[in-house]
Amino acid sequence: MTATAETQARVHFRPAGPDDTADILALIRELAEYEKLAHEVKATETGLRKNLFGRRARAEVLLAYAGGSLAGFCLFFHNFSTFLGKPGLYIEDLYVRPIYRGQGVGRQFFAELARIALERGCGRIEWWVLDWNRPAIGFYRRLGARPMNDWTVYRLDEAAMRRL
Repeated sequence: MTATAETQARVHFRPAGPDDTADILALIRELAEYEKLAHEVKATETGLRKNLFGRRARAEVLLAYAGGSLAGFCLFFHNFSTFLGKPGLYIEDLYVRPIYRGQGVGRQFFAELARIALERGCGRIEWWVLDWNRPAIGFYRRLGARPMNDWTVYRLDEAAMRRL
């Protein structure tokens, strides 16, 4: 269902702060459950607080509230395109709680991220999506996003990095 003016939730966004760490971790766990990856969550409040709000913050979190309740979060950070010669925003995770889906919260999240990206001189916003997540893929296509089919993601995990 696409949100209409009548069904669109009024959403307020704000940057997360250190006092939001427990809520962020709870949302990460909810997302991991949805993605069937709960067994991979190793994050702790201490680690998140250090890496998100410490002396050298590694990423930012944007929180969404609808009707005064926490509706979702987006964790993002800057990357850089050598071809564009500009920074970009990379969305590591964007999660909207199930009861807020279909109410325009996701669309408003992307509008807010686009506003932030343009304000910061970014040339693009990028993210990954699981192949089986058809609702999300359809949503992203309706936003005007396009898949990068010619690219394959590779990863060195911590064990592989240590072997190098």
